[in-house]
Amino acid sequence: MSIASLEKPTADKQDYLWTLNFGPQHPATHTTLRIVLKLDGERVIDAMPDIGYLHSGFEKLGEHLDYNQYVTITDRMNYISPVANGVAWHGAVEKLLGIEITNRCKYIRVIVAELARISDHLLSTGAMGLDTGAFTFFLYAFYQREVIYDIFETLSGQRFHPSYTRVGGLSQDFTPLVIEKIRTFLKTFPATLDDMDRLLNRNRIYVDRTKGVGILTKEEATNWSATGPVARASGVTRDLRKDEPYLAYADFDFNVCCMKAGDCFARYYVRLAEMRESLKIITQAIENLPAGPINVGVDERKTLPNKKQVYSTIEGTITHFELVMLNRGFTVPNEEVYSAIESPNGELGFYVAGDGSDVPYRARCRPPSYIHFSLFPKLIRGHTLSDVVAVLGSLNIIAAELDR
Repeated sequence: MSIASLEKPTADKQDYLWTLNFGPQHPATHTTLRIVLKLDGERVIDAMPDIGYLHSGFEKLGEHLDYNQYVTITDRMNYISPVANGVAWHGAVEKLLGIEITNRCKYIRVIVAELARISDHLLSTGAMGLDTGAFTFFLYAFYQREVIYDIFETLSGQRFHPSYTRVGGLSQDFTPLVIEKIRTFLKTFPATLDDMDRLLNRNRIYVDRTKGVGILTKEEATNWSATGPVARASGVTRDLRKDEPYLAYADFDFNVCCMKAGDCFARYYVRLAEMRESLKIITQAIENLPAGPINVGVDERKTLPNKKQVYSTIEGTITHFELVMLNRGFTVPNEEVYSAIESPNGELGFYVAGDGSDVPYRARCRPPSYIHFSLFPKLIRGHTLSDVVAVLGSLNIIAAELDR
């Protein structure tokens, strides 16, 4: 029986279809999401994504927290690469306020964003390997994620939710220890990446379970608004770091990784290739890190001063008092902006509307997972039940991005 005939079963066949709940709690969902599958034996006839199990009102909270406080919420959207969320959020806020951050801040944000990209891709590919039987690959990936977490902990004091960015700058500057740990990671990670490459690329079980499964064509990826590795695996060459450069990405030499197959294996391999490009970007940034401050001047009353400024200068004390205690200092125009970055999963954008107060009038998010989850029914129809974990893993859906 052809796949086309399976997509729309006739009325007399409806009696033979099974309904299976995949989630909301399942080891292969990696998060709290639910898919209602319709099966003809082991063949998937249809799939209905059912979201809402992790709804936290993230966007509404943005209307009640000031522009610095909200970074603790964005950290919990895509909690696999939280620093990238903060970079996207404060990029939008700074666009609204007309703030130009320092060169050192731009370079540091690039470094932490690319470390977050590597961390996200390690989880995505590692969990996908685990779901398809490659347990050793999973261990290789997660060990390196611990190394990145150690860097973030040294940098910010928190491993999982660093809340590192601020309006007009960062919470803390790089220390010599942070730079040393980043350089050590840059030296040691390529060997592990080579091992991971060899572990799966010629693994017959993994290749058979991913090649030719969940194919998304270039035209379909464009029409369904796919971005990031999901789109680039189908031949879409768009990458905001190249097409609409932000921060300091125009200063760096790196390639946009693409494939044409559009299947699960292509989506896995694009992420593997992107980690190598992220290493190139971080190396260039860390070796050419500009001197100077990480925050715009305290006299502008737009960014929180560091502790040394608060305790030793009258300007720092006053600025901290006005921004934190009096909730004033930001001159927010009655305007609206949209700003996006190339997050690990694709275009992550924030829409912010200001009304002159210290909190946004509206704060909305364009998360890649929400767009990509809508692709799942299309990609899985006609495949078998065992293919569900491969297709879902290749999309890397994060439920907190679905339920905002």
